[in-house]
Amino acid sequence: MFAKAFRVKSNTAIKGSDRRKLRADVTAAFSTLGTDQVSELVPGKEELNIVKLYAHRGDAVTVYVSGGNPILFELEKNLYPTVYTLWSYPDLLPTFTTWPLVLEKLVGGADLMLPGLVVPPAGLPQVQKGDLCAIVLVGNRAPVAIGVAAMSTSEMLTSGLKGRGFSVLHTYQDYLCPEGRQLDIKKSSYRKLSKFLQQMQQEQIIQVKELSKGVESIVAVDWKHPRITSFVIPEPSPTSQTIQEGSREQPYHPPDIKPLYCVPASMTLLFQESGHKKGSVLDGSEVRMIIINYAKKNDLVDADNKNLVKLDPILCDCILEKSEQHTVVKLPWDSLLTRCLEKLQPAYQVTFPGQEPIVKKGKVCPIDITLAQRASNKKVTVVRNLEAYGLDPCTVAATLQQRCQASTTVTPAPGAKDSLQVQIQGNQIHHLGRLLLEEYQLPRKHIQGLEKAPKPGKKK
Repeated sequence: MFAKAFRVKSNTAIKGSDRRKLRADVTAAFSTLGTDQVSELVPGKEELNIVKLYAHRGDAVTVYVSGGNPILFELEKNLYPTVYTLWSYPDLLPTFTTWPLVLEKLVGGADLMLPGLVVPPAGLPQVQKGDLCAIVLVGNRAPVAIGVAAMSTSEMLTSGLKGRGFSVLHTYQDYLCPEGRQLDIKKSSYRKLSKFLQQMQQEQIIQVKELSKGVESIVAVDWKHPRITSFVIPEPSPTSQTIQEGSREQPYHPPDIKPLYCVPASMTLLFQESGHKKGSVLDGSEVRMIIINYAKKNDLVDADNKNLVKLDPILCDCILEKSEQHTVVKLPWDSLLTRCLEKLQPAYQVTFPGQEPIVKKGKVCPIDITLAQRASNKKVTVVRNLEAYGLDPCTVAATLQQRCQASTTVTPAPGAKDSLQVQIQGNQIHHLGRLLLEEYQLPRKHIQGLEKAPKPGKKK
């Protein structure tokens, strides 16, 4: 909504009656906020402005601005918090997680598609279609966007996490967001900016110099200073702590991945007797039972040799090649079942601990490990597709950096939408294999490239 510049109609100070009404509206819209929190969000005496504007699509929007920052906006009589407000109250709305690369698209006006969601170990929050939700990035619980759910959580899972998940209304860095939050020194213990800068310089957090007469400038910042590195967002409220701990702190458990088969149009005649149609998803045992029942029901089992099945016109059309149509009249059971499975379209079911299964079409892509040559003939290890197994590439990169004592980088994976790859200096496949197989307990069949690990005694 605010991806493009808007036109301001008016900007006026709020009246006392309107301030009281706004408090009542906030209380009604966000029942989880206590009285003190509502009073903090809509202060009694501090400056509060009402800005009426027209968004670039013509929508009439009312924005409430406190201390120079937008805190709420109203659209079609519905009240919404801004990301600034959610930073102070991060548990106000159900929270969904996406990858950092997606933020740029959201800021540009895109909605959040379900393939961009990151499913945490604790599962997705339970929401209904039309519910207001917050969107955060992996590794940071500060919301960066708000949106309306386009479907319920159960519908999201049923769809295999495909399609539009959220209609995004507002994001960090859009036109509603100022360049940064304002700091009112007068309301702090320092009272004056000069005293604040002097104190920060004494603690060696910053360096201040008078580059021109009467103008002091910050020329250096010690970003590794304990006062900066120890800064954390306040802990979540008890009501949401279980969810946050579940999604952030629980040890990793690999998903259970089960191969499935999807009925294509060319096989519908064979499966329709059992009540299945094009697009039906079955596991291997179900396919086997359907074929056996079909053969027995249609008297296709050879009377002289029970190990052979006679092929009727439907079986011929479904499983035989054109060159075999007039030459192959019978097949052994195992060959018949194998051919049927080969003709079905691949699919798979992914189930993370404590979550509903998600069915996806196509073959499951393994974690891909490759070696590449960089400048000066140096080798680097590249790993892709970690997200499909619920692994955060940034977390994996940080772990490998410590264990390998080598530099790591996380970059967009070429040719893969909203996917990241981890690059580690040197041939680190041995360390990577131990991490994935032993610590994360991932099955070897879901990892390709482990054979490229350096041989014992050889230089990496």
